[in-house]
Amino acid sequence: MSPVKTYPELQLKPGKELPVSYLHPWIFSGALDENTKPKDLKSGSLVVVKDAPGNTLGVGTFSNHSMIAVRILDFTPPAEQTAATIDKKWFTNRFKAAAEKRKLLGYEESGTTAYRLIFGESDGIPGLIVDRYGDALVIQISTEGIDNLKAEIIEALKVVFKPTLIVERSDIQSRHEEGLKEFKGVLYEKAATKSAEASSKKYASTNTVVPFQENGITFETDLLEGQKTGFFLDQKDLRQRLAKYAAKRNVLNVFSYSGAASIYALKAKASQTTNVDSSAEALAQAEKNAKLNKIPKTKYTNVEEDAFQFLGKFSAPDSKPEFDMTIIDPPALIKSNKDKEEGMKAYHFLNRAAIRATKDGGIFVTSSCSHYLTEDDLLLILKKASIQSKVTLTILDHVTQAADHPLSMYFPEGAYLKSFICLVSRK
Repeated sequence: MSPVKTYPELQLKPGKELPVSYLHPWIFSGALDENTKPKDLKSGSLVVVKDAPGNTLGVGTFSNHSMIAVRILDFTPPAEQTAATIDKKWFTNRFKAAAEKRKLLGYEESGTTAYRLIFGESDGIPGLIVDRYGDALVIQISTEGIDNLKAEIIEALKVVFKPTLIVERSDIQSRHEEGLKEFKGVLYEKAATKSAEASSKKYASTNTVVPFQENGITFETDLLEGQKTGFFLDQKDLRQRLAKYAAKRNVLNVFSYSGAASIYALKAKASQTTNVDSSAEALAQAEKNAKLNKIPKTKYTNVEEDAFQFLGKFSAPDSKPEFDMTIIDPPALIKSNKDKEEGMKAYHFLNRAAIRATKDGGIFVTSSCSHYLTEDDLLLILKKASIQSKVTLTILDHVTQAADHPLSMYFPEGAYLKSFICLVSRK
């Protein structure tokens, strides 16, 4: 049994304990009683949080850089007063619990070897993401507190998942808010005996390009150089759902990245696909994915062009529709509430042009991964865009982030991805 560790204590102002009592993991700086805060408390420290009367609420990581002052890792039950010790054993148990939940999703049985293992707050580890690609793992760390615990995390991952490779993709802007530098690199290889930090040259030639399967379809990605953690795993449900509408259709896939949605469509007997992306590297990977799935070159076209410029060809009201299915999946265009007005204009332009590019009786697929753009916001955009384009949209399917990116009733902020599959009627 791990010894109980003593952590610095923080106390909340009277009445500020309610969100924590409902298992919300964030405590904002304004909720802390600054008079009880240790003067020498360093950002990134593990801390015990207590309510105003002195009852222990939980243990978490502290930040003096962010408005979110504490992210709770372990809630202390009301009948107890001893906070948990956050160590290798704690992470091992948390990883095992997350792995058991993923087994319920049946991914391995369905021919899916790539999926999210840890989704931050929704899996009880704020600041940490872990994705699996077969025997390889990719981690992403966004907070200083979790960064300080990296050694314990790596050891626990090795115990639970027995990976052959662990890559870190913490090259994200949000780390700057925590006073952290962006970082990406290989942390562990099964055959290696030294850490990447101890011997960076040893990992210079490591092959980080890995094959994997999703619903029985084969893909390949570079874990060190690809987007996000290598692939857009959160869209696996949308790709599967749109495939059932793709047969005999000429498909336009804008913001295509490595062409996964197009591969699904072609596997479902689409007649032709066009991938549009501004990244030559992404389109090169789309070419490789097509070869992996033995798709003839005559079945797809890759266009390296800015998506806004490409769709601008269909922005006029009298534009001639050219495609039987149009898919748009832009990056998050709204990073904060202050960006919302301009971001909504961008989403409106993209959706309206994509609708105008879709033929009568065609299928229009749209997504937004911006947390600050709600489903109601997106529906309002679609309503306006369809009316301006003189078409009627019928929603055939509504898809959210895949279940390996779980929605938590205790952390609604974890819901971010929303997609609609619509029938386009021009009569």
